[in-house]
Amino acid sequence: CKKKYIYIFYYTITGTPLNSIYSELYITEGLSEEAGVQHEETQLEIHSKKIVHDVPVRCHDIFKPFPSDQSSIKAVLTCGVAGVGKTFSVLKFSLDWAQGSENQELDLVVPMSFRELNLVREGCYSLMELIQVFHPVLKLTAHTLSISKLLFIFDGLDESRLFLDFDCEVISEVTQRSEVSVLLVNLIKGTLLPTALIWITSRPAAANQIPAQCVHRVTEVRGFITDHQKEQYFRKRFTDEEQCKTVLSHIRTSRSLHIMCQIPIFCWITATVLDHMLETNQSEELPQTLTDMYAHFLLVQTNRKRKYTAQNSSPELSTADCELLLKLGRLAFKHLQKGNIMFYQEDLEQVGLDLTEVLVYSGLCTEIFKRETVLFNKSVYCFIHLSVQEFVAAVYLLHCFNCKKEEMLLAFLKFLKKESTLDDFLRAALEEALRSPNGHLDLFVRFLHGLTLESNQRLLQGLLGPAQITSEMRQRVICNLKEMKTKSSPDRSINIFHCLTELNDHTVNQQIQDFLKSEDRLEKLSVTQCSALAYMLQISEQVLGELIPMKYNTSGEGRRRLVAAVRNCKSTSYSTLHLLIFHRFSHCELSKIHIEVVASALKSSLSHLRLLDLSYNTVVKSEILVLCDGLQNLNCRLETLRSVNSPYCSSLASALKFNPSYLRELDLGRNREMKDSGVSHLCAFLKSPNCRLETLRSCRFTETGCSSLASALKSNPSHLRELDLGGNTDLKDPGVSYLCDFLQSPDCQLETLRSVHGDKENIFFV
Repeated sequence: CKKKYIYIFYYTITGTPLNSIYSELYITEGLSEEAGVQHEETQLEIHSKKIVHDVPVRCHDIFKPFPSDQSSIKAVLTCGVAGVGKTFSVLKFSLDWAQGSENQELDLVVPMSFRELNLVREGCYSLMELIQVFHPVLKLTAHTLSISKLLFIFDGLDESRLFLDFDCEVISEVTQRSEVSVLLVNLIKGTLLPTALIWITSRPAAANQIPAQCVHRVTEVRGFITDHQKEQYFRKRFTDEEQCKTVLSHIRTSRSLHIMCQIPIFCWITATVLDHMLETNQSEELPQTLTDMYAHFLLVQTNRKRKYTAQNSSPELSTADCELLLKLGRLAFKHLQKGNIMFYQEDLEQVGLDLTEVLVYSGLCTEIFKRETVLFNKSVYCFIHLSVQEFVAAVYLLHCFNCKKEEMLLAFLKFLKKESTLDDFLRAALEEALRSPNGHLDLFVRFLHGLTLESNQRLLQGLLGPAQITSEMRQRVICNLKEMKTKSSPDRSINIFHCLTELNDHTVNQQIQDFLKSEDRLEKLSVTQCSALAYMLQISEQVLGELIPMKYNTSGEGRRRLVAAVRNCKSTSYSTLHLLIFHRFSHCELSKIHIEVVASALKSSLSHLRLLDLSYNTVVKSEILVLCDGLQNLNCRLETLRSVNSPYCSSLASALKFNPSYLRELDLGRNREMKDSGVSHLCAFLKSPNCRLETLRSCRFTETGCSSLASALKSNPSHLRELDLGGNTDLKDPGVSYLCDFLQSPDCQLETLRSVHGDKENIFFV
């Protein structure tokens, strides 16, 4: 049915032709390392500078292999942050197929969303029956399904409430009945309709529900990456040239707005607000921060609701408006904690929302909170975007604070004391957000801080409660943020800097800008300034030549926060991350969360890191395993690894074997005598035909270890130029004899041999 795809309910009251609003999205093959482990807004910041090195994929070519790869693609997993265009890509693909312009080799495209599948998750169906439930106009037989070229599209895995057990019973016939989740698993695995193509879309955090062996291609929708794509969208929205120029110019002035405009739906939110403000000739300043934009958006939609319900237009929220929005806020907040973005009738009833109330305020609910679909008289609801849910949740929690609703506050902030001040409340909320491993409360907390501004208190008066927030109270909050210390990862600590931005405090930003321009590096940096510096270095278009935290005049905690900048660090020949070079800073040693940042940089598809120096860091087992995860990743391009002080070198050497072709220098100095198991793994790495190691330094071996090492070097002798055995204080004659066998090999290209006997160093040129 082509009409189903030609007109869609595009966040407006009336249907809009898809082709008139669709702008080309940026889609790449592969999933970025940051996806799923950082808040989605943070992923956008990192993606904003990752364009030229990625491999783009056209939406319509999602199942077509590259010319260099002749293997067929049966199952595709497409990831992307909320609202970035995954569903629109599915709609565009389906529309163009239905209109006969693309992918005509397909006989049938069968779209099913997980939000709809949730409504039938309790029953048992055959695949034939399930298709009829979603597409009753299709008249299919089992024979038709078996001989047709089919594509099943399962949209929104992150919204699923189904349990996908990939060890479930086997279903091979389209007439066999089973639970919906079992049918899906068998389709994905290929035991049911083996020739059918499968396309699954998901937010990154939920993508791991599908085993890697069941997926033949992973793609990521990045949204509007280029300025041209953003401009194309706004030119379709604003026909007046002067208005369009004003909008584009304003977006470029705020990095937060510019980054968020990678998400098509945020472009729509921005266009909605700015169109209203420009059309009504409002004299107030255009929104500069995310909180400002969402506060205006809430008011614009409330005014539109009044228009549709024939109410008088007023800049202020009515009592009925506030009651509805606070119920929505309670729903948003309750389920934000749980990670739910889809809601059902029972969820609405638990917060006092009934269906009649939702229908009465349908104008507002369509634009902010909407009924998505209906099956078997069951409805599913959602906010139009995760960020809207986060904003409305923040409004509700600040209302609870202003109105002294301590029961709700204490349920969320367990360490908050009664009669707490504003700065106590915001600090407790920020600390709770920082404890989240993936930052799912980060944007919520940023909104919470931004809502305390006088301008936003004035915009949303009545909704936020009897505010008594003075400029002195806000200043205490700002001071607390600047002085706040945390044990969270360097990536997560950057959110403190973002909270300052939402409070319209740009002093830290300006201080860091001045610091970067200055030649003087003696100025003392606070931990928050270090977070800001790390953030600016990460998003900079220029790649940092060298990162040496010890060069900066700051505390140990400040230096650890700088580690996040390693993702954008390189020099002409190689990048350097020197961490804690001197013993006197040993109390600042890196923990697992900091090693995770380094490993993330190594795994990034745009990894610039070429030299990693971990001098005077004692790396324990859990940390070496994290580091190894980065080293064995095929994106890792590390050339020099120095001073890994760990008794778990066997894990390290084993990881290097998986990705041996880039490393040129390995320094295992300060390791106590390597155990034979560690030596065997090191030797397996050295024997690899892809090993290109040129320098091996400071290894302490037993006599057996020396024998294994010499044998490994003899089997692959042509690359090694320098061998330093300085860690061996007393190399016995048997060990030396083993090495002589290697040195006498006609293929040995060794130029420098260093060894230590007692306190004396001898250098031999071979």
